Amino acid sequence: MNSYTRRFGLMGLVALTALVLICKFWLNVIDAKEYDFSNSVLVGQVTELEGSRVTLRLGRLSVQKPPAKPDDDEPPNKPEDRGEPPAKPSKSTETEQTMQLQAEDNPKATSMVISKEATETQPDMLLLNNNTEAKGQAAGADKPNEIYSFEAGDDTAILDLSGAAVYVEEHLQTREGSLADIAVDDVLELEVGEKNQVITLTVKNVAADNFGGNVEQGTAANLLAEDSVLHDKTYTSKGDDENALRVDGASVSLTDVVVRKSGGTSSNTENGDFYGQNAALLATNGALLTIDKAKITSNALNGNGVFSYGNGTVISISDSSIETSGDNSGGLQTTGGATMNAVDMQVETAGNSSAAIRSDRGGGIVNVIGGSYTSRGFNSPAVYSTADITVMNASLIAENSEALVIEGKNSLSLLDCTVSGNMSADKGSSSDENVHNVMIYQSMSGDAEVGTSEFSAQGGSISAHSGDMFYVTNTHCRLTLDGVGLQNNGEGQLLRVCGNSSRRGWGTAGENGAQVEFLAKRQEMTGDITVDSISSLDLQLTEGSVFTGSLNIVPNAQGASDKAAELNVYIDDDSVWNLTGDCVISSLENKGTINYNGYKLTVGGLTNN
Repeated sequence: MNSYTRRFGLMGLVALTALVLICKFWLNVIDAKEYDFSNSVLVGQVTELEGSRVTLRLGRLSVQKPPAKPDDDEPPNKPEDRGEPPAKPSKSTETEQTMQLQAEDNPKATSMVISKEATETQPDMLLLNNNTEAKGQAAGADKPNEIYSFEAGDDTAILDLSGAAVYVEEHLQTREGSLADIAVDDVLELEVGEKNQVITLTVKNVAADNFGGNVEQGTAANLLAEDSVLHDKTYTSKGDDENALRVDGASVSLTDVVVRKSGGTSSNTENGDFYGQNAALLATNGALLTIDKAKITSNALNGNGVFSYGNGTVISISDSSIETSGDNSGGLQTTGGATMNAVDMQVETAGNSSAAIRSDRGGGIVNVIGGSYTSRGFNSPAVYSTADITVMNASLIAENSEALVIEGKNSLSLLDCTVSGNMSADKGSSSDENVHNVMIYQSMSGDAEVGTSEFSAQGGSISAHSGDMFYVTNTHCRLTLDGVGLQNNGEGQLLRVCGNSSRRGWGTAGENGAQVEFLAKRQEMTGDITVDSISSLDLQLTEGSVFTGSLNIVPNAQGASDKAAELNVYIDDDSVWNLTGDCVISSLENKGTINYNGYKLTVGGLTNN
């Protein structure tokens, strides 16, 4: 074949390929855009989302049922009816603890008003109730929302959601929402009116494992799959990939039990981290589990202590102890959209990558009141959040790790907590990137959605024994401090907002900066704050806050060019900034007091002093 023929054949192949791609594109456009969905109800999974414009892979929903229990597997002490779980003995009457998370400070936050006395008599009352009128099932009602599975079809639809009423199904309620509640992979049910106008849409309560491939949870040495009330039982396991106790799709109350995982390992770390394989105690498939006065131990590798997995699963545990000693073995672990409620717990972990309060892929809701949570391993913060976690009146101590971590579009809210971290500068997987006490970041691993990370703390104290107090990279973050005692015993900065080297996959070097909105209320804080040239910070000093330190924009460590970095400062009429060095910021709105102390302040290129 001569060169002309070869060239002609190659050109023909290119032309044919282009024609096929063009035809495929237009077929998709016709399929997605031109079909009339007026006056119909659609179900679809979000594949693309840009503003109010959404692309859906259409399909159908089916109610997910927990697996049936074999007829010959009768649980011990099965009650004739469910009734109420045994009441927790009341202790001394204590002052009511109230936490009000204001929506204007934290749009994702909810209002929680909790009576300590009430939780002592009924620990499963610890629920978060949103400040919105429920469309459907109210929080705390007898019948939770159904849990669905989604089966995708071949058809696609592109719709504009602007003007639609948005609702979000959660386990115990359907709440009013907004477009901000919608993310890629969510399943929506849409009521479509005339001219393809979406009237209402509901984010459906779809099982988290529906998109995550096969859920492998291994076996269970002891299985409870029917409703039961049990006392003074011991459950043990020594096997690989085996739970000492699993509660599967049932309502179970346990009192004065011992759960012991003494040996065995997980054959797959992700199955252990994501789904509860090899955990000492696993609740799954919509189980409702109440635990009081339990002793739970695990010395297994990848053997978490108490694991709550999947939408609809709720564990409420009180006055109990958890000890784990293996690597990748958290104390309280929550994934796949589950809920964990904990009151007056004593939790200790000794292994590496073993946070005392831990969440992973699929997140969920974690509520903690009282107790002590201590981690001793490297890469083992007291709290690791890929969920919405609220902690009140608790001690959170990490002896060889940063104290707190939030990954991606998740949150951590603290009220009157004592927090301490001591991250090693030469051991642990991320210390060579930055040594810090509180890290807020996006790993890009797929374990957390990309979006706004939210951290708030009111009262209590946060102590850093090494590195920066706060380190934010490769994410957008809202950070709120209200009357927190800050103590930095290391030599790090108060706050470092910057990109990273990307060698750990945290975004692309030169493009992985952070954007932070930092609100200080009634807050005293000392230390320097830097923002690198690919990041931004809006700092608000309000309600009598006093900041003593310097603020500066610094070059990106990876040499990225300036991408219009911003460092904006607002000071209200009751607040004070005491300079401790020359400062360069982008903008300033000052209604309060700035004490220059002989240093220069440059704002937008103009030096004020």
